[in-house]
Amino acid sequence: MRVLILGGTREARELAHIASGERGFEIVSSLAGRVRAPLLPEGEVRVGGFGGAEGLRAWLAANDVAAMVDATHPFAAAISANAAVAARASGVPLLHLRRPRWVEQAGDRWMRVPDLPAAATAVGTFGERVFLTIGRQGVDAFAGLDRPWFLIRAIDPPEGALPPRHELLLARGPFAVQDEARLLAEYRIDALVTKDSGGEQTEAKLAAARAAGIPVVVVDRPPLPEGARIVESSAQALDWLRIRRARRG
Repeated sequence: MRVLILGGTREARELAHIASGERGFEIVSSLAGRVRAPLLPEGEVRVGGFGGAEGLRAWLAANDVAAMVDATHPFAAAISANAAVAARASGVPLLHLRRPRWVEQAGDRWMRVPDLPAAATAVGTFGERVFLTIGRQGVDAFAGLDRPWFLIRAIDPPEGALPPRHELLLARGPFAVQDEARLLAEYRIDALVTKDSGGEQTEAKLAAARAAGIPVVVVDRPPLPEGARIVESSAQALDWLRIRRARRG
């Protein structure tokens, strides 16, 4: 049974690893190619886009794919939408694997906003030294803010316009709480902006901000396509694939 995993996340790599080791599955992982040196999953890997929903539908048909798992980043809305359209058009079953959202805890000072422009508006009102941890895409939403100073952390350099006052820090998680606390103190950070990507790899910054009493602007995830079938772990996704395999006989 050939399975396409739309990947790039730790959960996608975990699923590729455990499914590749089980008889009856042929796993192909697809990476968007936006990160210069991605962590590669086990098994066959393709890199690059499909050419929209129609391109993905054609690829599914040409490669005899029997099931598809969308395990992309929670903010990769375009590929998730394309996967849903392609799955409906081709009849290939689709599962969305999404890690749980972060949950606000006692002592947190969170402000949830719907998108990056709203985050820029919010942080512009109370942050003088802002830790911007949204990845390399979307940083241009903050380019018009000339009052705050930004520490921008990403794996690869952002594209597009940047805020006039900033420092770029290139790093890949996971990060330890003590290191995040040291960074907040060293750079005298008074506000944090992050996407609600969930997961443990980058959660330490939230604990450090909580301990320091620093407010956090949290950008909510875009919604998944209507009718999406969703699980929250690679183990649950594997169970779903096993069911699909059993139905095929």
